[in-house]
Amino acid sequence: MDSIKLSASFKVKPGKIYSAWLDSKKHSAMTGSIAEIDPGINGKFTAWDGYISGTTAELIPGKKIVQKWRTTEFPTGSPDSILEIVLEKTKTGTRLTLRHTLIPDGQGENYKQGWKDFYFKPMKKYFS
Repeated sequence: MDSIKLSASFKVKPGKIYSAWLDSKKHSAMTGSIAEIDPGINGKFTAWDGYISGTTAELIPGKKIVQKWRTTEFPTGSPDSILEIVLEKTKTGTRLTLRHTLIPDGQGENYKQGWKDFYFKPMKKYFS
């Protein structure tokens, strides 16, 4: 199994990122693609027009989101990966640390680039 860890800084408070991640309309606006999110624990979600799907496993308001996460590219029968988003308040806003584990072998590098291109880049624009 592959795993990745990435960080990025945003010039907004942690609560803004937290609420946007868990809100269908805001998540869609933040990424530029349709997301449907039930924001509670065990709530199901889809993002990027259904390419991403999963359930929310743990929430610490304004600080942490843990989700069981998969894409349409996961091999049949493979377990969900685990996505952990940690939000830390900084002097200028928020440091987001993303840990993505249990990724099917050989797919980690693609997702690492995907997080940068399809999340961090549009998020920088959305929160500017």
